[in-house]
Parts: sequence; structure tokens; C-alpha cells
Amino acid sequence: MTSWRRRLTFTAVSVLAVLGAAAGQAVAEPPATNDVQPQVIGGTPAAQGEFPWIVRLSMGCGGSMITQQIVLTAAHCVPATGPNTSITATLGVVDLQDPNRIVVNSDYVIRAPGAGGPPGDDWALIRLARSVDVPTVPLTTTPEFDSGTFTVAGWGAASEGGAQERFLRKAQVPFIDDQQCMSAGSDYSDLVPAEEICAGNWDAGGVDTCQGDSGGPLLNKDAAGNWVLIGTTSWGIGCARPQNPGVYMQASYFSNAILAAAASLGPRCEPATNTTGQAIPDEGEITSAVTVACDGNASSQTKVEVNITHPYRGDLIIDLIAPDGTSYRLKGAKGDDGVDNVNEQYTVNASSETASGTWTLRVRDVFHGDTGTLKNWKLTV
Repeated sequence: MTSWRRRLTFTAVSVLAVLGAAAGQAVAEPPATNDVQPQVIGGTPAAQGEFPWIVRLSMGCGGSMITQQIVLTAAHCVPATGPNTSITATLGVVDLQDPNRIVVNSDYVIRAPGAGGPPGDDWALIRLARSVDVPTVPLTTTPEFDSGTFTVAGWGAASEGGAQERFLRKAQVPFIDDQQCMSAGSDYSDLVPAEEICAGNWDAGGVDTCQGDSGGPLLNKDAAGNWVLIGTTSWGIGCARPQNPGVYMQASYFSNAILAAAASLGPRCEPATNTTGQAIPDEGEITSAVTVACDGNASSQTKVEVNITHPYRGDLIIDLIAPDGTSYRLKGAKGDDGVDNVNEQYTVNASSETASGTWTLRVRDVFHGDTGTLKNWKLTV
């Protein structure tokens, strides 16, 4: 029997199938005709905003925002520790095609030091190129939530070996103690009790995570009814089979290491705002500066929000000047003749720039006849 690292799809098994096998990862062999293969059922659609910190990763894994810049996922979803700009995170929506989705690239990965050896150390952190304004989920630091009925969620296949889902789904899976889980034999005999949690419907199956859902959340609630992240989807034999439960990284065991690794990634780049108003003279130029202090480079999706009052915005040229003096054109003159004011968010690819330093907004009025005022502007690198 082959275990599936549930990296790409969280079988919405009952809920989620985790999104399919990741590129370069071996896919489990189809079950033999005499293998038990229950239908993946039992999940329900998640409501918009129900899990606002859940993340869909481009390699086909899930993840959870534990800070506004750091995603916790599974180690087998990522190749190695080091700079990595190839991963795309989608969040803020239940529909992956929602035009309001937030999409951000990675800039660095930390893979658990013990990953790739014996089972257990299946966690990794992905730092995004910029912080995102979404709620985060707290990581448990004690084992008090490591039993009961858990909740799982993801965009994975809705059946074993199936295609990924477009809409986020959720399901409940009951805790299975370590001894019972190990009694399933096969790969379950190698379970590391202190480091892994098992969950699922032991007798009936039918609810589980699945291939591709790796790194997605295993959740419980505290006494106040708030979500607590107690694990991440790791592996299992098939999906939703009786006596073949899902296995999850046990966050209570690794929380100190995870939180220390997150702290080592350095401060996130908080948005920088200048609220000092400046008059824009007729046929004149002004500059306004902000200071950014954080590690790494700016994002390929650097955001600049500009608020200007002006009766004829076609007079204005607006540029963002990076700390090294490189200029990024935000708005040219003309093209919007006869329109007043500038209340816009511009996006530029400043990924070649060091994030830290002084960034400058330059506003030039290049036609005679009108004046205006720069009210404020905000930079998110």
C-alpha cells in the first residue's frame, strides 16, 4: 500500500481534497480493485471569510497565515531553505477565480531542519514578498487542543486521485489516538506519536484530506470559540478509506521551533505612509518621502496609493523613486483630460530593489493653469 503525501489537494473528502500531487512528487498508485475506496463525501462549502487566513499555494498545497507575511505549510511542499520567489500564494477568497483574490509571490522559505528524514518534521514557512491585510490564525503552543473533533479545509480533489477544486470546502474529522492509528499497519506503523496526529472516521471512512491538500490546516476551537491551528496535513494511505486515517503534523510539539523560525525571518515590511499635505504649484514639482525598514527586496507587486486634489489631473506626472534613485512611472500626463483628483492605487514591479531605505513620491504639474494638493500617500513594498 502506498502512502500519499497530501501535497497538492485536500480531498474535500468530506471535505477537501488537497489539490493534487505536487510537481516532481510521486503520485500514489491507484488502489487495487480489492482495496476499500469509499467515495469522498461529507464536506460542505466554506463561507466567504470563514477561514480568512487560509492560503492556496501554486505548487498545489495549502497553508495558513500565522503572521501577515508568513505562511505555515508542509515541508514536503517546498524544495529547500533559502531565497525562493517562485511560489504564488492566493488568499482572501473561497473561489480561486474570484477577481478580488489576493495574489502574492514568495521571497524566502524555511524548511524544517529534520524534514526528509523519518516522519514527523513536516512543516515549512514561506515568507511572502509583502505583508497582506488579512487576519491570522494562532498556532497552538500546548497539547490541550490535540483531541476531540477537528476541522479541515482546502481546495483539493473531491475524490481519491481526482482533480483540484475551485471552491474552498470544509469538513470535520474526529481524533484517533496514536495506538489505534498505528494498528492500521503499513506506513502507519512508523507513526511518530509525539510529532503526528491522526484523524478521520475509523470505521466508515468517507471524511478525510487527500492528495494535494498537504500543508492545509487542522483546526480546533478554544474555550472562547476561536480557531486554533493544531496541525498541518501531512500524509495518509489513499483518501477517506476506513482504518486509513489522515496524518497531520502536530504543531504543539513543533511550536517553539516554528515560532523561532518565523522570528528569524525578520520584520515584515509594514506599509509606510506620509500624511503631510503639500501644495502642488502650477508648472511645478514636489517630492514626499517615506522610510521603509525591513529585510529583503521589494515586491513584484509593490503598491502605491496616492490621494491628490487637483481640478485637472491630466496636468500631472507621478513617479515613485526607489532608494537607489531608480524611477517608476505611476501616471503620465494626458489620457485623463477633464478629470479631477487622483485617488488611485498603482502597482509596480520593484522586485529588483532593496526594500529598506527612503522611497520618494514625485509629483510634477507640466501644464499651465491649475494647482492642487498632495494630501497623502502610502507605500507597500
